This record gives sequence, structure tokens and C-alpha cells, in this order.
Amino acid sequence: MKKLVCAALVVGLGMAGSAWADEALAKKSGCTMCHSIDKKVMGPAFKDVAAKYAGKADAQAKLEAKVRSGGSGSFSGKMPPTAAKVSDADIKTLVSWILALK
Repeated sequence: MKKLVCAALVVGLGMAGSAWADEALAKKSGCTMCHSIDKKVMGPAFKDVAAKYAGKADAQAKLEAKVRSGGSGSFSGKMPPTAAKVSDADIKTLVSWILALK
């Protein structure tokens, strides 16, 4: 039983650490200049984006493309492209993190 509790604690801490790292990546990448986790800034809250795309099979690919290329209309705003400053791997990580927010 102690091993099970320890394993659950390690997994939980790892997930919390990963969430913190992904939030730090959002800050480093400049996303938080226009977005926040739970409230609209210039762009929608990340949680609102997650809610809008919840359950959609193509959400990851669609949002990666939007982050990479920029776009407008989804939330009545204009998002500039980030391809020049954020790697594809980081975009994938950021979008996965955003879509996992509740």
C-alpha cells in the first residue's frame, strides 16, 4: 500500500511540475502577453480555448497551425504568427497543455 501511495504521489508531482513548466514555456514564448490561463486579456483565456475545442478530434492540429501561422475570427481578435520565434516542438507542447486545462 505504501508503494502505491508513493507512486501516486510521484506521478502527481510530476504532472504538477510539467504543468508549471508548460506555463513557464507560455511565458517564455510570449503567449502571456495576450493570454492568461483563466481570464481574457487581449486574447481569450487558455481555459476558454480548451473549452471551445474540447472533444474535437482535430483540435491539436488545428490549434498548432493557428499558433504557427496566426489568424483571426475564432475569438474576435487577431493573433500574430509565432513560427519565427517558437519551435514546432514547443508549439506542440503549448497546445497540448492548453487543451488539457479545465
